[in-house]
Amino acid sequence: MKKTLGAVAAALLIMPFTGVYAASTLQIWAVPGQDGYTELMAKEFGKQHPDVTVDIRKVAFADINDEALRAVMSGTGPDLIPVDNPNTAMFASKNALLDLTPYLAKSKVIDVKQIYPGPLQNASWKGKVYAMPRGTNTLALYYNEDMFKAAGLDPDKPPQTWDDLYNVAKKLNNPAKNVYGLAFSALGTEEGTFQFLPFVQSTGADWNTLNDPGAVRAVDFWKKLLDEKLASPDTVSRSQSEAAATFVNGNAAMDISGPWEMPGFEKNAKFKWRVAMLPAEKSGGLHTSALGEQNHAILRSSKNPAVAFQFLEYMYSQQARNWNEFGMLPLSKDVVSTDPKWPQAYAVFSEQMKFARPRGPNPAWPQISKAIYSAVQSVLTHQSDGTTAMKTAYET
Repeated sequence: MKKTLGAVAAALLIMPFTGVYAASTLQIWAVPGQDGYTELMAKEFGKQHPDVTVDIRKVAFADINDEALRAVMSGTGPDLIPVDNPNTAMFASKNALLDLTPYLAKSKVIDVKQIYPGPLQNASWKGKVYAMPRGTNTLALYYNEDMFKAAGLDPDKPPQTWDDLYNVAKKLNNPAKNVYGLAFSALGTEEGTFQFLPFVQSTGADWNTLNDPGAVRAVDFWKKLLDEKLASPDTVSRSQSEAAATFVNGNAAMDISGPWEMPGFEKNAKFKWRVAMLPAEKSGGLHTSALGEQNHAILRSSKNPAVAFQFLEYMYSQQARNWNEFGMLPLSKDVVSTDPKWPQAYAVFSEQMKFARPRGPNPAWPQISKAIYSAVQSVLTHQSDGTTAMKTAYET
């Protein structure tokens, strides 16, 4: 039976949690500049359990991996850390994380069988669960409805293929008004890999088959967009949030991003916008997308693993709030929204999730990702051709 937002919210008021047996301090890392999710969850958890002191430390997203591994080796780490979901396997393979499997077997709050396969796969390694997703998300195509109409385009017919995307971007491109047809991120970080892989996967290739001609077609398509200035030259140095800012400011007619942008778009956009599924390479092809969102993991060196797991249970119990408050989808099949904000976007992202693919899992993911985004950057900056770059990435 699926749980509606209202039913879940009511149940949360009386939901029992495993007891905290003694006064304790829970140390949690959070990424600064995000949606405040971890901080809010920690504050609420602390109010429910006054015998627990919750300490939050902000750690830059780019520093999480190195700092967490150093903390584990020194025994000075926090109890919980945020982990970009493809990196869970790396941490688990280094024996840095607590195996949650025995905790989950006894939990009356978390039902692992209800978690969607993709998020669960990226929280697991070698048959054991080492993290808990806070939610899930994926990428889709935002577009400016007003610009579509002004250009004589039907906003009810967004681009369905790469050719459509190219042609629509070309029609909406307006250098005189400093408007690019499309915004996306080809940044030399995991963000660039995250945005690039859906294009690769739409061809039938994947992160582990980059020597496939489809991967070359994908990077050459991106290069075409930049070479013809349908996307800004700054695409190679812009993060996803910076690319989204060009869209919300009216300097890009379309933007590839995730549902986390919607609260900001609702607040700041001076135009009507909609969301469409990512275009497939060809008509009838795969509308693939990337599986995103952070996991939360308990470090093996945690001094309060039982309390830390209780916090994971609390976050899991609150996932009915994910969409309306934080712009991410629930991770469980039995939690649905009967009254979602941005209903058009909710329908699209829910459908897009069916085609969202995990990155990895592979303990070498940081190195794999670096090879991918470095290859993409080399092509977009004319330092290499697509065939050579993708072959190099495959062999790295």
